[in-house]
Amino acid sequence: MLKLYGFSVSNYYNMVKLALLEKGLSFEEVPFYGGQTPEALAISPRGKVPVLGVEQGFINETAVILEYIEQSQKGTPLLPSDPFERAQVLALAKEIELYIELPSRACYPEAFFGMTLPDAIKEKTKAELLLGVASLGRHGKFSPYVAGDSLSVADVYFLYSVPLACGVAKKLFDIDLLAELPEAKALLERLGDNPNVQRIAADKEAAMPAFMAMIASKK
Repeated sequence: MLKLYGFSVSNYYNMVKLALLEKGLSFEEVPFYGGQTPEALAISPRGKVPVLGVEQGFINETAVILEYIEQSQKGTPLLPSDPFERAQVLALAKEIELYIELPSRACYPEAFFGMTLPDAIKEKTKAELLLGVASLGRHGKFSPYVAGDSLSVADVYFLYSVPLACGVAKKLFDIDLLAELPEAKALLERLGDNPNVQRIAADKEAAMPAFMAMIASKK
């Protein structure tokens, strides 16, 4: 059986979890916070989550895990078979990660954990988020899903990246990041009605107190 290593508060862990659930695959969740201990590094070379355990060993990096699942497992496709359409989905996912998720992540410490960041970091994040969302508006189809008429890997990245970025933008800059993309807001609402998404949200909520206690213990 597939084993998913990580924790339910991690957005990248939840990307893989949603893909597994949407494909109807059986898997075991293995609590794993990563880190730099020899034990953690034996599972994840950089000590990050998520990691997928398979018969042959471990697979790390979210994008690679999602590709592996698509290529090796049955179930609902999350990537098109046509090479061009597949490339469009993967490009959208990469754009969301590079231009929305990663810039917003730089400001998570202040937006969500009560720390104070230099103004230069926040201004850089603000500028990059505005450019990233503009790119999403140009490339995304939202008809009704990010890349077209069916749920794809692009939606997985969208769902677990954009709301966090919106939280950063609202809290630190008082900006509605999706003000010019009502179709993106509509998609977030639609995805929120998905039973698998609701299950993941409930698991995240249940795991949050222990996660916050762990964060507090490290301050």
